[in-house]
Amino acid sequence: MVERVTVVAFAGMQSLDVTGPWEVLAGANRYRTARGDRPAYDLRLAGVQAEVVSESGLTMVATALGEPVRAGTLVVPGGRSAAATDEHADLVAWLRRCRPTRLLSICSGAFLCARAGLLSGRRVATHWSLSSDLGRKFSDLTVDHEALYVHDGPVWTSGGVTAGIDLALAVVAADHGPRVAQEIARWLVMFLHRPGQQAQFAGPVWLERATERRVAAAQRVIDADPAAPHRVDDLAAAHALSPRHFQRLFARETGLTVGRYLTELRLETAKRLLVQSDLALDTVAVRAGFGSAESLRRVFGERLGTTPGAFRARFSTL
Repeated sequence: MVERVTVVAFAGMQSLDVTGPWEVLAGANRYRTARGDRPAYDLRLAGVQAEVVSESGLTMVATALGEPVRAGTLVVPGGRSAAATDEHADLVAWLRRCRPTRLLSICSGAFLCARAGLLSGRRVATHWSLSSDLGRKFSDLTVDHEALYVHDGPVWTSGGVTAGIDLALAVVAADHGPRVAQEIARWLVMFLHRPGQQAQFAGPVWLERATERRVAAAQRVIDADPAAPHRVDDLAAAHALSPRHFQRLFARETGLTVGRYLTELRLETAKRLLVQSDLALDTVAVRAGFGSAESLRRVFGERLGTTPGAFRARFSTL
């Protein structure tokens, strides 16, 4: 059955909160139709106004909101104005009457959903810079201040901007299997697949995803906490495997040894921490799993031919 998906649009929304999940769900449609199956999702962009200007100035054309959503999936994007208590009253009133089968809240869209009472009693995520404010304003929520996305019953909420793509990929994986989500991520040339419990500042590299359940479970554990020791003996014992057999399975499924996988993951985590935070180099090294700034410098020199400081100066987003 094709699922109806309504994506709401409002003035000042973050355009990527709309287009990111939209492209993922549309990718699922392309994947299925290429194989002779029916599309997975019937996508609709609906707004209070017919023409909606995002906070970056990109204009989108939307259909009227119409009747409140009573079935299917409802997607609520964020934007800087979404966190303001006196903004978007008409949209909040419409959301208050909605009873979707599934709710996807992206970034600060959680504020709109919370004002409408759609998140009461739920564990939720939002952009890291707004999570404390969300918890203060809505005491009936349990805010996960670090998670990329959170799945609590029929409610899915995500951190900022690109985390909405991770959330949408997780939804596709839940609906149609991880292989479909993997193919979509390949088309989008993006990392697959950041697990929801992973901190918003972490970031695994593009690495082959295992289909063997024990290796896939080990990958999720490693991806969720790159700084942990992740000893082969412990990973193997968790699945009642000998270390040698686990190593063979892991290498067969991912093309890498556990040690090489960890190095790639920790390097990418360090790169993201360097460009998205002003943490001291020693702190970056510890959080990424390298232990010391000296170890981090050595890996950067060997793998990237530069220093962590030079990398931060070139690519910092602060």
